[in-house]
Amino acid sequence: MRKRATVAILSGVLAISTLAAPAALADQHIGDTKITKVVVNGGQPIVLGTANPKKVVISVTGSDPKGINDGIAFLWHGNSVDSADGFAGPTAEHGTCKKLSSTSSSCSVSITIDPKSDLYANTLAGYWKVFAGAQGKDSDFITKDAYTSVKVQRAAGLTVNASPEPVAKNGTITVTGRFTRADWQTHGYSPFGGQSVRLQFKKTGTSTWTTVKWVKSTSTGYLTTTAKATADGNWRYSFDGVSSTPAVASTPDWVDVK
Repeated sequence: MRKRATVAILSGVLAISTLAAPAALADQHIGDTKITKVVVNGGQPIVLGTANPKKVVISVTGSDPKGINDGIAFLWHGNSVDSADGFAGPTAEHGTCKKLSSTSSSCSVSITIDPKSDLYANTLAGYWKVFAGAQGKDSDFITKDAYTSVKVQRAAGLTVNASPEPVAKNGTITVTGRFTRADWQTHGYSPFGGQSVRLQFKKTGTSTWTTVKWVKSTSTGYLTTTAKATADGNWRYSFDGVSSTPAVASTPDWVDVK
């Protein structure tokens, strides 16, 4: 969802009245309810392209001497939750809670992020904060504006082509490719220039990729280099990843050495 008042999000999707009240948002704690653990997307970064919505599950584990009644969560981006420039809120009013013990439950909160409507700027890539809350069965509750954070990343693509094929043993091959990533402003894929990418080789019959050299992508995302072909095997380009963009590797290109 585009930028909107956080209070409106809470009022619209939270059934826990004490949490949905139109008060200034800040960490709140009444009673002895605790949040003991929050896991977003199974502990993995959230990677989004330009078209397909992605469902993300946030697991909020809480404890209270009387047991846990509900858990809530949403994602936000910016300097503070009150002035955030990006939000991703829950799709249901309540979390789905699984009782772990008489005092503890794990509540799953589902969020769907649509890059076409929710991600309107590339500057939204990077770390998002996680608002989390839990309510005890005695109506005690706790909320944390930024309990933890998660990386929201722009999906990337790498291609590779090694030629000539076949090539004479110890001959020189030219390895080309292109590096692009999702552009949330144009809803297409744009060049990812100035990035250091590994050229890697895996000899036929082995399972290990060896880095041959580093290659930097041009401003238009293109990659070009040469290498010596000593044996049959696969060649690929591989990127280690940064906070805004995940690690990615091209589909390998096999070269026959005669």
